[in-house]
Amino acid sequence: MPAPQGTMQLHWSSRSPFVRKVMVCVHERGLEGLIERIPTVVALTRVEHGLLPRNPLGRIPTLVRPDGSVLFDSVVICEYLDGLGDAPRLFPEAGPARIEALQRHALGTGFMEMLLLWRGESLREVRSPIVIEGFELKREAVLPALEALVPTLEATPYDIGHVAIGCSLSYLDFRWGEYDWRAAQPRLAAWHAGFSARPAVQATAHIDA
Repeated sequence: MPAPQGTMQLHWSSRSPFVRKVMVCVHERGLEGLIERIPTVVALTRVEHGLLPRNPLGRIPTLVRPDGSVLFDSVVICEYLDGLGDAPRLFPEAGPARIEALQRHALGTGFMEMLLLWRGESLREVRSPIVIEGFELKREAVLPALEALVPTLEATPYDIGHVAIGCSLSYLDFRWGEYDWRAAQPRLAAWHAGFSARPAVQATAHIDA
């Protein structure tokens, strides 16, 4: 599909792992010149009223196409962008490879969602020890699962699953930099180092601002 005529607007935050996933796809496909980033702050305790007419869920990322039509949810935006231009596709065609890529994407994206909820809970004035313990248990289950997945990540073409998993680990580093997950997951650490070296990833680093 040819790129649309005109600039697309992306409601964006440098702190969001879901936005970063979209921006990695933007850069992988060479579309950065078509994206106007609209800084937008959303949180459970803050509704961005100006966003609601475009996305009634009030969430980012939200993409406004040149014709004014709106796409939201990061996977929808990523798949739309994946159909633009001539770069290698991040979403495989229908079949087993696509299902496997989407399953890897589900694991990475689910990890992001859990980390965001954990971040929200950690900022509460009164935190729930039970909730925090649950997040810790899930983190300690996800990381070995990702370590076991590394041979598959290394053996398959780079796809949306790789992007989601890589971005989830980068968000873990961004918000829990003191946590040493690499010692117990050396293959995952090496894989993530390669992911982090990609130009599209370096161009989209989290900034706490």
